[in-house]
Amino acid sequence: MRHFIDLSEWSSDELRHLIDLAVQLKQEWKSGGNPPILAGKALAMVFQKPSLRTRVSFEMCMQHLGGHALMIGPDEIGLGKRESIADVARVLSRYVQGIMARVFAHDHVVQLAVHASVPVINGLSDDQHPCQAMADLLTIYEHYGRTEGLRVVYVGDGNNVAASLGQVAAHFGMSFATATPPGFELSEAMLSPIRALASQHGGAVETFHDPLEAVRGADVIYTDTWVSMGQEVDAARKIEALRPYQVNAQLLANVGKPAIVMHCLPAHRGLELTDDVADGPQSVIFDQAENRLHAQKAILVHLMA
Repeated sequence: MRHFIDLSEWSSDELRHLIDLAVQLKQEWKSGGNPPILAGKALAMVFQKPSLRTRVSFEMCMQHLGGHALMIGPDEIGLGKRESIADVARVLSRYVQGIMARVFAHDHVVQLAVHASVPVINGLSDDQHPCQAMADLLTIYEHYGRTEGLRVVYVGDGNNVAASLGQVAAHFGMSFATATPPGFELSEAMLSPIRALASQHGGAVETFHDPLEAVRGADVIYTDTWVSMGQEVDAARKIEALRPYQVNAQLLANVGKPAIVMHCLPAHRGLELTDDVADGPQSVIFDQAENRLHAQKAILVHLMA
């Protein structure tokens, strides 16, 4: 039985199969609807964090595929507090055919997978956001018609989104660069396997502190919120350090070509990116949001059909 927790646990060929399946399922949906591949099956959606895209996209994925999704909020389980993670996993496995969890600590979703007898999907953790990365990859592929040889530059805080983005870029032959303030970089423990994977597929990994230097020649400029849920106590320090890393017209002018701009949302407009960029002709942020639906359908079909 497979789980979808961390992209490092999947081969490049397997992820390519998922993207091909996502393209097929999206075409089917646009042409009149998906067949009910998951009829009679249910997905438990366990949330420690609030959500717009994760909740609605997974719920609609299951509906489009003929199945059912069950929303379980933080007050209903108290994952690891009211009830042990192992017991939650074992109980849910008796009721449903899959579990999606959006958590704080990455170990919580790992432990769900250890003790569940059904597939577990990481809907987001503090370390990884693999479903978002697959939607991002689908968006890049749709825009350029390829992934090999493209250069993706992540600007801002080296967080979970940056980690999964680097992984998927490496799997699909893209070069990956980060531009972060000192002390906000992705860890070497995360970057080292991304470098090794990128070298196998003709890509490279670079790290910068100067965002203007980092974005030169980029095909994709990616940013995310500077203060994630659970980090509010440190917000003022982070915002001050990250102000020079705003994605704005000046930064895009330094790229030297019309790169697409990506953001996984929710966006704090006026902080990590400006309105004119978010709503401008280079922005594909709402394509990304839509593609959560189609990329996750592929994951669900692969794991649960």
